[in-house]
Amino acid sequence: MGNYIKAYMKAVDAAIEKDDTDFETLKREHLVQIGFIQHERIVHLIVTVMCCLLLFLGLGIFFISGLRAIMAVNVILLVLVFSYLMYYCFIENRTQQMYRQYNRICKRLAPDDPLINSLFSEKPMIK
Repeated sequence: MGNYIKAYMKAVDAAIEKDDTDFETLKREHLVQIGFIQHERIVHLIVTVMCCLLLFLGLGIFFISGLRAIMAVNVILLVLVFSYLMYYCFIENRTQQMYRQYNRICKRLAPDDPLINSLFSEKPMIK
């Protein structure tokens, strides 16, 4: 999925730079893709939280019982949690970048609209 997201975002960046792009179609398609990525993000958030809970439960059982077999399971869970956290950070950052791409598409659709320019400015709205 990571390669898919990277390739898609690269294609969108290229389409935004072209003047002959149908920006209405691009905007609709981009919203669909954002929805797919948001779904992926929420699924991985749930899986990451569940792995973290299992890890903490396993650590508690280990400290109470002292069973070394539980610690082996905890090591595997720790590797899983770390991997899921890295992927979740990746997908969260890419989703934020896709939001900025959407803003750029909106600006290309209405470059002279003051409302769109103020809403989608690069400067933060809250100080």
